[in-house]
Amino acid sequence: MTDLIHDLIVNSAERSPDTQALSYQYQSMSYAHLAKEIEAKASGLQAIGLSRSERVAVYLEKRLETVVALFATAKAGGVFVPVNPLLKPEQIAYILIDCNVRILVTSCERLKLLQSILPMCHDLYTVIVVDAKDDFPNIRNLPILNWETIHFESKLHVPLMIIDSDMAAILYTSGSTGKPKGVVLSHRNLVAGAKSVSQYLGNTSDDRILSVLPLSFDYGLSQLTTAFYVSATNVLMNYLLPRDIINIIEEQHISGFAAVPPLWIQLSQLNWEKAASLRYITSSGGVMPRTALDQLRIALPHTKIFLMYGFTEAFRSTYLSPEDIDRHPDSIGKAIPNAEIMVLREDGTHCVPGEPGELVHRGALVSMGYWNDAEKTAMCFKPIKCRQTELTIPEIAAWSGDTVKMDDDGFLYFVERRDEMIKTSGYRVSPTEVEEVIYATGCVGEVAAIGIPHPVLGQAIVVIVTVREGNSLDISALLTACKHQLPGYMLPSHVEVRKGSLPRNPNGKIDRKFLFEEMQSLFMETSL
Repeated sequence: MTDLIHDLIVNSAERSPDTQALSYQYQSMSYAHLAKEIEAKASGLQAIGLSRSERVAVYLEKRLETVVALFATAKAGGVFVPVNPLLKPEQIAYILIDCNVRILVTSCERLKLLQSILPMCHDLYTVIVVDAKDDFPNIRNLPILNWETIHFESKLHVPLMIIDSDMAAILYTSGSTGKPKGVVLSHRNLVAGAKSVSQYLGNTSDDRILSVLPLSFDYGLSQLTTAFYVSATNVLMNYLLPRDIINIIEEQHISGFAAVPPLWIQLSQLNWEKAASLRYITSSGGVMPRTALDQLRIALPHTKIFLMYGFTEAFRSTYLSPEDIDRHPDSIGKAIPNAEIMVLREDGTHCVPGEPGELVHRGALVSMGYWNDAEKTAMCFKPIKCRQTELTIPEIAAWSGDTVKMDDDGFLYFVERRDEMIKTSGYRVSPTEVEEVIYATGCVGEVAAIGIPHPVLGQAIVVIVTVREGNSLDISALLTACKHQLPGYMLPSHVEVRKGSLPRNPNGKIDRKFLFEEMQSLFMETSL
């Protein structure tokens, strides 16, 4: 029985030792090889002083050593902290200090980027470098060890008692405001997620799953755990251009692929003729624009499309099955296996069908809270009213902060995200609703609607759009189209046209915080 996250690999090695577990560029690892490496590195981590529940940060691009480091940490009884390779040194310093990282696994080049910030990380006692070089920088007398030396053929140095409710990982959410929050995940959380996802996606050992999302993102990490749960192959990729993704799908005979809506918008405009191996694709991390969804369905007529909703604090909450897209194209679906999703009022009572309320998630996927932040934990992880009054211990559920509504058939519909709402002219405006209208015109490639402080309106709606290559944009025509679909208070006060792509945060989502700061500065001395 699989209870611990590293057991996913151990069990697959017992079932299918010669099956390819990982593929990266021209390298690969079988499950037997991967399990052996994880055992050896776990023993090595213990030998250099890693104690139970101590944190190990892994600051690397996707590569074989990254995966080994994450799962070896768990097997050694530690807690792995994947650090997004796109973060800046100051952001990395915040994470290392916030969760008291003891060991850092990185590369020579990345270590050089961190020279200025590592002296501030007083809990850090060892750095492990995965690429063998002798010119390590001297940083605060920190021991810098070679990855190859962290290798012991013996069994684990110290026998450990690890149970499934122990911490396994801390994932830092990018967030739309303030400092990122460290979401603490147990072994049970991660294994339950892998089991649930593989169940509704129908994953088997024949699948070859492409991993392009950051492993610091729960959606990206899920590509690994889902593959390992069913003994499938995970193909690691650090892509440069969207067309590179389609090329590797063809070359590696990829059967499953996950991406966030901004990437799907770009991919939907490309040629998918050579992606015949693709059995399914998934989208989460935001609402998939209808135009992009329609284009993908035309381009991939034999590929199943799963639209999903989730938040890091509870991983994944709902999915819309491919069979339901035609009947409920705007829905985020129903609860994933082994989760209950409720729509609740502020007092904790259940909303009736059609009544907006907060999406609340209960079950095995609810995480352990935010690391070292009792106040924010109390805001998101709150008790729910128990149906059995005889049960006297309150159950803690994850309150998403997102407003949804449920129809008579139990399908859920996203209404608004609390921290992204635009408050203008006394109204609360959902950016998604404005964006969907602009996407539907077919005139733009990407769009982001944000609220900028305004002396009269409270916030003015500013829309930033990109134009597809070779096209031009008639802003007057775009605004006229908006007038036909939106009430006056929802009309954009300004349309900013950009070339290329909109900026992304480290998880690949459109970086609304960056756009807000940029546009606020631009209009600080002008009137919209």
